[in-house]
Amino acid sequence: MADTIFGRIERGEIPTEILYEDDRAIAFRDVNPVAPIHLLVIPRKPIETLSSAEPADESLLGHLLLVANRVAADARLENYRVVINNGAGSGQTVFHLHLHVIGDRPLNWPPG
Repeated sequence: MADTIFGRIERGEIPTEILYEDDRAIAFRDVNPVAPIHLLVIPRKPIETLSSAEPADESLLGHLLLVANRVAADARLENYRVVINNGAGSGQTVFHLHLHVIGDRPLNWPPG
C-alpha cells in the first residue's frame, strides 16, 4: 500500500491533536470538516479500503466502531453519523481505511 497522510499522522510525522489512541487505532479531527464536529478514526494497521479488509480484521473493525462511539461521547455528541467511504466512487480520497464521526448539526437523509 502506498503511504498516505494518515500513515504520516499515525507515525507522528504530521502533527495533529490526537483525541484518542491505543495499540490498534487513533482518532483526530478532520482538517476539512463537513460539520462542526468531524472526527476521524483510523486503524494503525494500513488497510486501504473496507472491501480490502480480511476476515482476520474482524476484531479490529469492531474496535474501530467502539472507538468512534467513545470519541463521539467525549465530544458530547448525542446524535451523530459514522461514515465509511469505500473507493473513489464513494468519495474516499485517502486510501487508508477511516471512519468519519460527524455531528453537532442536523444530518439529512439520504446523504449525498
